[in-house]
Amino acid sequence: MNTIKIDNKSYVVVPKKEYENLLTKAAQKTTPAKKMSLNQGKKLAYKLIDKWAKEK
Repeated sequence: MNTIKIDNKSYVVVPKKEYENLLTKAAQKTTPAKKMSLNQGKKLAYKLIDKWAKEK
């Protein structure tokens, strides 16, 4: 890992493999999408359809 200074700003240069490892670690920390039951999904779908129909 090296640091470069351009226009009084410091930048860090990281090898590609390390960068990819950092990305995968960051992606694992994000919360997964919320799963719904079939009935909850239907309710949400009908709610959104009604909302979109009112807009037109």
